[in-house]
Amino acid sequence: MKELLDQIEKLTSTFQKDAASQLDKGNKAAGLRARRASLELEPLLKRFRKLSLEAANNKAE
Repeated sequence: MKELLDQIEKLTSTFQKDAASQLDKGNKAAGLRARRASLELEPLLKRFRKLSLEAANNKAE
């Protein structure tokens, strides 16, 4: 789970940096990189949700 959180954190910071660059400077390439990062984040976040629910259910038992 720690490794997954590290991956999410890294991609989120990349996304934020590139999205800000597109917004502030009109950098189209940065916008493309931000969109790619958002696509890469989606499966990681779904995996986190699954692992988080499993951990919560295991503690409840």
